Amino acid sequence: MSGPLSGVKVVELAGIGPGPFCGMLLADMGADILRIDRLTQADLGLPLDPPFDILGRGRRSIGLDLKRAEAIAIVMALLDKADALIEGFRPGVAERLGLSPDACLARNPRLIYGRVTGWGQDGPLAGAAGHDINYIAISGALHAIGPHDQAPVPPLNLVGDYGGGAMYLAFGIACALVERHASGRGQVIDAAMSDGAASLMSMFYARRAAGRWRDERGVNAIDGGAPWYGVYETADGKYIAIGAIEARFYTNLIVCLQLDASTLPPPHDSEHWPALRARLRDIFRQKTRAEWCETLAGHDVCFAPVLSLAEAPAHPHNRARGTFMQRDGVIQPAPAPRFSRTPGHVNRSAPRCGEGGAAALADWGFEPRQIAEFRANGAVIS
Repeated sequence: MSGPLSGVKVVELAGIGPGPFCGMLLADMGADILRIDRLTQADLGLPLDPPFDILGRGRRSIGLDLKRAEAIAIVMALLDKADALIEGFRPGVAERLGLSPDACLARNPRLIYGRVTGWGQDGPLAGAAGHDINYIAISGALHAIGPHDQAPVPPLNLVGDYGGGAMYLAFGIACALVERHASGRGQVIDAAMSDGAASLMSMFYARRAAGRWRDERGVNAIDGGAPWYGVYETADGKYIAIGAIEARFYTNLIVCLQLDASTLPPPHDSEHWPALRARLRDIFRQKTRAEWCETLAGHDVCFAPVLSLAEAPAHPHNRARGTFMQRDGVIQPAPAPRFSRTPGHVNRSAPRCGEGGAAALADWGFEPRQIAEFRANGAVIS
């Protein structure tokens, strides 16, 4: 194992959305993650098979039926040796299974018990069903995203599941591990996607309070309202992204477009934004995306081509930095962020249920006799 979290042992109770992504982030940074897979996949949506399950990379696995007391005893034995737990059940489910924070911390007072849910462990909505779109809806984030005078646009499930959920849980686990060096004690992390999405909106709440952000879609500087911060179609039906916020970048852009600034509407007068957008839209439709990239390259205008998932790995910048990697024939994002001394690494593809479990248990200090007992009690281990 390599990476800044090398030596950290994590038990992950298999789930969907933010739990697996948090596990991927920790595994990429060197954490030794043992995933507890359910013997039935009925409640896990439509998981991808390895090696396509990128979010499941870097793990080893054992399979358990958590409805059996013998399986819970095995999980407890694992938690005795673990630094952290990732749990993404609805509030109350872990308690009903016998895996409550109190029970787990009584066994291992140094355990970091990481919980991630949509609404949090308490509050009126805590027990309600939901998905990313619902969690970001009550944070104000969804309302702010989309064109003016049209319905809000779901920003994939980046803001709730992954930004507001998985990354905040990973950050919380890292913080708790640091604090444990001083206190010697573990603690419980309540990571709610609705909380995290609200936190991600901090800048916009600040600007609204200061009177510098209108509570409408598509009318502000960086929500698609301003013509100098947006996406334009090119002659070949592709797109260019422009972010010329500052005056010098806007001036450079106008020069590169061979426009006479004196004939254009004032760039920061929002009443004239539709007219300025129309001028820019007409100009960008005169060349292909590749031609605009050639025209704008090397000039400080804040531009980039809008690339598809198929195109992005081949971009020269992404290739130079190794932003994407290939493992088992699958192109996927490489570990991020970068570390100068202890770089992250993808050491294995996602496991099938039970795959690598025997080696993981041996690495965690379990004797062959104990592993045999686990198998006898219904654990799938290979």
